[in-house]
Amino acid sequence: MKNYQAGQLRNIGIVAHGGAGKTSLVEAMLFNTGAINRLGRVEDGTTTADYHPEEIKRQITIHATLVPVEWKDCKVNLIDTPGYADFIGDVKATLRAVDSAVFVVCAAAGVEVQTEIIWNIIDGDKKPRVVFINKMDRENASFQKTLASLQDNLNGNFVPLQIPIGEAETFQGFVDVVEQKAYQYETNGKVKEVEIPAGISGELATYREKLIESAAEMTDEALEKYLNGEELTKEEIITGLKLGIKEGKINPVLCGSANKNQGAVQLLDFVVNYMPSPEDRSTEPLSALVFKTIVDPYVGKMNFVRIYSGRLAADTPLFNSTKNQAEKVGQILFVRGKTTQPITEAWAGDIVSLVKLQNTDTNDTLCLKEKDVKLDPIVFPVPTLSVAIAPRTKGDEDKLGNAIHKCLEEDPCLRVEKNMETHETILTGMGEAHIDIVLEKMKRKFGVDVVMKDPRVPYRETIRATVKVEGKHKKQTGGHGQYGHVWLRLEPLMDKEFEFDEEIFGGAVPKQYIPAVEKGIREAMAEGVIAGYPVTGIKAVVYDGSHHPVDSSEMAFKIASAQAFKKGVLQAKPILLEPVMNVEVTVPEGYMGDIISDFNTKRGRILGMDPLGKYTVVKAQVPLAEMYRYAIDLKSMTQGRGQFTMEFAQYEEVPARLAEEIINQARAAKEAAEK
Repeated sequence: MKNYQAGQLRNIGIVAHGGAGKTSLVEAMLFNTGAINRLGRVEDGTTTADYHPEEIKRQITIHATLVPVEWKDCKVNLIDTPGYADFIGDVKATLRAVDSAVFVVCAAAGVEVQTEIIWNIIDGDKKPRVVFINKMDRENASFQKTLASLQDNLNGNFVPLQIPIGEAETFQGFVDVVEQKAYQYETNGKVKEVEIPAGISGELATYREKLIESAAEMTDEALEKYLNGEELTKEEIITGLKLGIKEGKINPVLCGSANKNQGAVQLLDFVVNYMPSPEDRSTEPLSALVFKTIVDPYVGKMNFVRIYSGRLAADTPLFNSTKNQAEKVGQILFVRGKTTQPITEAWAGDIVSLVKLQNTDTNDTLCLKEKDVKLDPIVFPVPTLSVAIAPRTKGDEDKLGNAIHKCLEEDPCLRVEKNMETHETILTGMGEAHIDIVLEKMKRKFGVDVVMKDPRVPYRETIRATVKVEGKHKKQTGGHGQYGHVWLRLEPLMDKEFEFDEEIFGGAVPKQYIPAVEKGIREAMAEGVIAGYPVTGIKAVVYDGSHHPVDSSEMAFKIASAQAFKKGVLQAKPILLEPVMNVEVTVPEGYMGDIISDFNTKRGRILGMDPLGKYTVVKAQVPLAEMYRYAIDLKSMTQGRGQFTMEFAQYEEVPARLAEEIINQARAAKEAAEK
């Protein structure tokens, strides 16, 4: 592929709700540009964009995939994106890398949840958007209902530039509102001009007026002419349309059927003629952002970069300003799906892949060391569904560690941590499908079979009463024995985890053994008393005891103090504490009642509600034990329209009935482990 300058480039994200036909539309565009010689099908697992095994198996897009095409002396960098909420991270990365987006909407289903979510994401920066109403040949397809769905659910000025001729089984062509001409589809994406059907003349007049009015509002001269009742020329309409698209004030609407290769050619023409090219910054110093990373089994680590300025050549000495480290380009690759081709250079505005960079990851800025710059990072969504994972086969811990490392390199929406209290590896992702696919990938690519379960809740134990308790460790074995004897006072402590003091008079417990007393208490606290969870919120005071001049030792006093502590906790009205989280849920107003009712069943406390446009933010405090599966519950309650965040608030007492159940389970597990 030849080099293209900024004015010849178009960077387009193809976005939609899952099942709207994004990948089929991309396949049709590839076919019509000659990039492929036959149309693949999602159902057959033969499309260019969906080539990963997990995508072929599930027949859905999981990864954002770069698929450039050449059309009318332009390079169009298409990026096919996932349509399901679990993989929204790749959509956000794509929207950062591209300059415009094509929203694909099913003519039978209308605007669906993920379309709303992605539209709202992109709405903030007003990037140009065109809507392609797909599946016009499908049963129950309706252009008018879909247009109404766009207007009702999305914030935009939707201007139809095509009117379908027929719908469902009668769909056969379209009327071009700009040119005021009708076209009928032939084979292989071609069209022939026909007479405008008489029944469409009214629609054409309405949409033509909408187009002219929207275009006129883009410039003072055109608006004055329009308000004075003068006709706008075709050139003035096109100029206003282009300006409105660029500024995000006009959202054109096209139509077709990707599966029948109807409308893809016209969409390509529209992208080249109307969608803006990147800003020409080729004479400025190099700057590029890594927006995606994959680990290819053959090529190795591949960093996909959007070049914002300058020239990138294979011999360019790079500097990673995010990590403050030098990098060396191994190769620059032109990438189309899973096929790659080495190239010698790329210019500002283009999207390419770099291989074998040693210290570079997603969200890193690459530049020249002498012209240090840092580009704003992509703000990825915070994962909310956590599971505990472990290798199915003992001895595979190292393989699991390597698999986790590689998956984290590829997926910025994945979190892994080692919980030092529960000794579990906690994997946190965007949802069930996300986690399932990560575990499948670990098995397929790295040969480690993983089991998962809900994480253990990091409970705590504490006391509610003050007690005095004795501990004595005495052992005579002939020769040196063991002797340690202490009296402890245990008190509830509200504002600290632990405090230790000594009130020994007269040397009842010699000074050199006091640290051993504290150590014995701390070790007993870590082990737990009533259910094996760490003890917190206790002040321990050693105030008396006795010693033996020969048999006493640090070990003896450590054992005596641990025994006293455990006995004392059991006498001091022990209780179980659980972590409680601050939770904020953002949902459309209509779901607020369901959210509140659900929190009530989860032992939650509603703290307040704040309006946020069409949404409501519900604030609550909820026990962590009730929140591990909340990502799934919220998705079910709101059809995917809700989002939530949570952070630790404080520990609170577990209700007695639940505490008894948890304690019994812990004891049973301990007994089973000891057998």
